[in-house]
Amino acid sequence: MMGMSTVSNLERFKKDLATLIEQGELLSLAIEKECWPREFEKLLKQAYGRDVDELRKKIPSFSGSYQAWYSEAKVLVKQVLPDRFSDFVAHYERPPSRKTLTNETYRILDYLQGLSVTQTQGLETKTIVGPDAAVPQFRQQFAILKSVERRFESSLFDIRQLVQADLFDSDADAAEELAKNNFGRAAGAVAGVVLERHLAQVCQNHTIKITKKTPVTSDFNNALKDADVIDVPQWRFNQHLADIRNLCVHSKTPEPSREHVEELIRGVRKVMKTIY
Repeated sequence: MMGMSTVSNLERFKKDLATLIEQGELLSLAIEKECWPREFEKLLKQAYGRDVDELRKKIPSFSGSYQAWYSEAKVLVKQVLPDRFSDFVAHYERPPSRKTLTNETYRILDYLQGLSVTQTQGLETKTIVGPDAAVPQFRQQFAILKSVERRFESSLFDIRQLVQADLFDSDADAAEELAKNNFGRAAGAVAGVVLERHLAQVCQNHTIKITKKTPVTSDFNNALKDADVIDVPQWRFNQHLADIRNLCVHSKTPEPSREHVEELIRGVRKVMKTIY
């Protein structure tokens, strides 16, 4: 049976997703309006009839609203549908191997920067690759986000990560309370455990096997770097947090400063929100 924390976390994810899908629908209309202004008005009236005037007021500027939507949607896809995350990002980022800009290699980032390919023939300038090449890219990206909704309704959806997120948040709160009451070593120890368990969970999410019988934080951190889940700067940051944790739990080391303990807790919270 799911506990209350799991239910609340699951509902929070669903609420965030519903908002992103609603925003995505409007962004889909926005990019179509910007690419095909004449055809768009006709199609809008056919699809929405009398409600078209109110809807038209809600349509945002694609370039002005997309980045915020993408940043939030990316986090949700990575958390709930990690096997589609690279596809989701690929519709935005330029292919590393791209040599020429074509309809197939055009990406949303190109659209945001106003890139196009034209050819001049006599007095006429013909568009070979234009901004409308980004429309199918966004449609595919939006479809991936909407598939997250189906994942929520599927009996195969694994809620373990949602449970873990609430448990880890609770422990991080406990570490903060200990720090406020000047129990620096205890606060650091609790925060260190949260960090280690979170990195262990991330390894599980990416099916990374740890061969060591009793792995510690550095083992999980190294494995994530070796598997290219995290980059070197993130690896160093995680290791720095682990070093502070070690200062807290080893009795032979000097008492950790309040600043060190607070830095550890802030860092652990950041890792929990940015690495999945």
